[in-house]
Order: sequence, then structure tokens, then C-alpha cells
Amino acid sequence: MPRYPLPPGRLSWCMLAAGLAGACGSGVGLNPGITKSPAALAESGRIYRLGIGDKLKVQVFGEPDLSGAFEIGATGNVGLPLVGEIPAQGRPVSEFRDAVARKLADGYLKNPKVTVEITNYRPIYVHGEVRSGGEFQFKSGLKVRDAIALAGGYTYRANQTYIVLTRPGVTLNARVANTGDLEVLPGDNIQIPERFF
Repeated sequence: MPRYPLPPGRLSWCMLAAGLAGACGSGVGLNPGITKSPAALAESGRIYRLGIGDKLKVQVFGEPDLSGAFEIGATGNVGLPLVGEIPAQGRPVSEFRDAVARKLADGYLKNPKVTVEITNYRPIYVHGEVRSGGEFQFKSGLKVRDAIALAGGYTYRANQTYIVLTRPGVTLNARVANTGDLEVLPGDNIQIPERFF
């Protein structure tokens, strides 16, 4: 049986329908991102890594002039007295602490004893199909369901079956099943997608 090309107008409509069908099936349009399991993301969050906006208390034993409260700046570094800028972004607290001690031991202090603790975590972000999206203060033990509640809850257009999560240093635009139980980490960006039916 011979095949005939579709008229230009009809071809466009067919292509549009196919594209919409693909978007509806994926739930996130043409670029669904990477699918990750909540368990894999929970495992990735076992070691907390510092990020821009985290506030730290650095204490150098016996050196009050070198101790104090500091914030990780836009460059990902912390500016400390005497030793200057030390990279912090993406490092566990223990690794940053050791870097500070090494820098101080390099011609400044003999066997410096340094402690570092986080006094205030960077915020989280919730947007998409929520009533009042934006930036929210992180609290320890926060779950996805709590973050959505902070943002005013779902809109009537929300697809509640999954979220799109960006976790700094771990994953970008990951599609994660929305059980509500996933623990939120500082800096998490949670997008609630729109349903297409």
C-alpha cells in the first residue's frame, strides 16, 4: 500500500500531539532529569558538606583573637584572621577544621587546636505548585512534607507523586518519589511539578 506524506498543517498537529503525549507521560516535559530513589538520596546525606550561607563558630584554643563567628561567602570560602581565605564549600566540617589547623600551623602557631561547629545552616527553597514558594529557614529533622507545609501546601494543579530535587554537590534536577519522608538537607531546592491531566 503506497504511503503519502501528510499535509504540512496536519503534520504539525501530529507532532504537537506526540510531544504533548510524551510530556504527560513523563510529568516534567522534555527534560525529566535523573530518577533517584529516596533511599539513595538519604545515603548521600549522611555526611554533611558545607555550603554558601552556612554560619560557623571557629575556636582556636588559647587564641581569642583568631576565634569567632564566620559565614561561608559567595566564593565558598571563609575569611579568617591571620590566615585569610580558606575553601569551605563542599567540605565536611572535619575536613574544613583540619584545613584551618594546617594553615595556622604553617608558620603561625605550634600545634593549634581548632574546633568548628555550624551555628546556622543555609536555607532551603520550595517552589513550583505550592501556594507560597520561596526561601525557608532550615531546621534539623525537616522532611519533604514539612517543607511543603512551610510553603503553604500544594496547589490544586500539583502532581503529588514525585518532586524534582536539586541537592548541592549530590544531584541536579533529580526526580524522586514523593513519600513525604525524605529528610531535607540545607541548601535543598525542592520543586513540586504540575500535573497534566
